[in-house]
Amino acid sequence: MLTIGTRIKNIVFLIVGALAICYVGLNYADLGGYVGLKDYYVVKVDLPEAGGLAKNADVTYRGTSIGRVGGLDLTGDGVIADLRIRKSAPKVPRDTQAVVADRSAIGEQYIDLRPRTGTGPYLAAGSVIPRSSATTPAPVTDLLTSVNDLAASVPTGSLRTVVAELGRAFAGEGPNLQVLLDNSHTLTEAADRNIEPTRSLIGDSQTVLNTQDEESGALKAFGRNARLLSQQLRASDPAFRKLVATAPGAAGEFQGLVRDLDPSMSVLIANFLTTSRVLQPRTDGLEQLLAKLPDAVSMGLTVAHDGRLNFGMVNTFFNPLPCTSGYGGTRYRNGLDTSPGPALNTAARCTAPASSGVNVRGSANAPHPPVPAAARPGSVLGGASAAPANPALPGALALPGVAPGPSGMSALLGLNGGH
Repeated sequence: MLTIGTRIKNIVFLIVGALAICYVGLNYADLGGYVGLKDYYVVKVDLPEAGGLAKNADVTYRGTSIGRVGGLDLTGDGVIADLRIRKSAPKVPRDTQAVVADRSAIGEQYIDLRPRTGTGPYLAAGSVIPRSSATTPAPVTDLLTSVNDLAASVPTGSLRTVVAELGRAFAGEGPNLQVLLDNSHTLTEAADRNIEPTRSLIGDSQTVLNTQDEESGALKAFGRNARLLSQQLRASDPAFRKLVATAPGAAGEFQGLVRDLDPSMSVLIANFLTTSRVLQPRTDGLEQLLAKLPDAVSMGLTVAHDGRLNFGMVNTFFNPLPCTSGYGGTRYRNGLDTSPGPALNTAARCTAPASSGVNVRGSANAPHPPVPAAARPGSVLGGASAAPANPALPGALALPGVAPGPSGMSALLGLNGGH
């Protein structure tokens, strides 16, 4: 007769055994799928070949196991693998690459899911990873065949020669190799201490490389132009040789010309400084004059033709109106009057202020740069009786404390006879 305690123990044992059997059946025997208690969803992968993959192989995502391979089904041109991914696993983006890889040296294959993005949409039950996003490892037979072909392609005699020469090269070089290894260790320690600057250098180099990539077209054009330049230089080699042969004579003639023009040329060049001071503040006006002068000359050539002046009249409305104040002193003269005319009215000019709203004109309203300083008295170089002891020089040559410059064109060019 069983006691109450024994009965309770048996009931507890039966309950624990049933729970253990259910746990093992659901998690290891996959019995839950037969009773509708699946804790996973199935994603299919289209593979060109199995690549050594087998049922119950591991499925990983970012290095973490998230499921198992449920089965492999042959198709007309490949293999369909069912991936049973646990519902509790992290969501896997749909844009994912499925890679059949080797877990160990013995060739234990598994599927590694490598996402191309970290956002959705995500894989769900019934999703298919296309063959274009699936890869398998190269067959071991192909690898062994390639290694064998490589070994067979190496000439045995040459290999013996290389080994013998390496033996002679390192014979007795033990101390030197030890020094090399010690210095390499020192270099490695220095590189380890400067790892952060090295990382910064590598990161900053991306900007330089991107710039080079953006300017690749310009660099290619520079290379093409450089090739054309070198070709032209090669074609012009006879001309260059002739130039080098005749250059000494031309240089001698130029040297004689400079000597003959000394000191007048140096004085002329120095006087150009005054002219440049006058023209420099009027650069804008000179630029406008040179830009409009060809148009004015061409219009003048079309006006004067066959001994006559050809004009046309165009009615225009000026905005703003032209200035008429200040021209009243000019007396009207009929065009048919051939008698001697009055004196030119040199006082005629626009007297209206610039704020009047009309188009003021005349030289009085033109921009006036500052008047340059008056030229300082000097003398023509060359005559001791006519030149003072320290003649005035232009520019920085006249600053106090500065040694006097060359006294002639010969000295300026470093010719014999210069002071």
